[in-house]
Amino acid sequence: MNNVILIGFMGCGKSTIGFRLSYKLRRVLEDTDKLIEKKEGMSVSDIFATKGEAAFRVMETECLRGLLLSQEEKIIATGGGLPVKEENHALLKELGTVVYLRISPKGVWERLKDDTTRPLLQCDNPIMRIEELMAERASVYEACADLIVDVDEKDVEQVVAELLERVAEREERCRSHRSGQEAEK
Repeated sequence: MNNVILIGFMGCGKSTIGFRLSYKLRRVLEDTDKLIEKKEGMSVSDIFATKGEAAFRVMETECLRGLLLSQEEKIIATGGGLPVKEENHALLKELGTVVYLRISPKGVWERLKDDTTRPLLQCDNPIMRIEELMAERASVYEACADLIVDVDEKDVEQVVAELLERVAEREERCRSHRSGQEAEK
């Protein structure tokens, strides 16, 4: 499948970049958090509060499996913690090209300091929590990613332009590789 899947820490721009990509590539944008909210009839914050994080992580895996059933090429924005679950790595790769939108802890804080809808940041020291979570997740994001795009100090259009260029280059390399393999047969 040739979906473009956006992963990265909360606040890195997955939904915003996904929206712009969907417009530019004329593809449907699917946001795993929104799909889960629709199915469950409650917000992610409410799911965390009533069912717990572990139940939410199971819902994310089920959501990826559901997306694999579609034949339509899409842009998929994931929740920030979705790649943490090992089982999701293969599902992400099967879905398409995985792009890690990398951001610094400072960048996250600047974007989210006034956002009260993020359950993992509702704590006494959110900056420390951002740094801890990012330290835990950075290697996971990198391991899942086919491409890494840094988003700090770039506007949406700059990130989208870089992402489109790099995805096109990767797809061309993959096509060339496949053509070479077929010629050898």
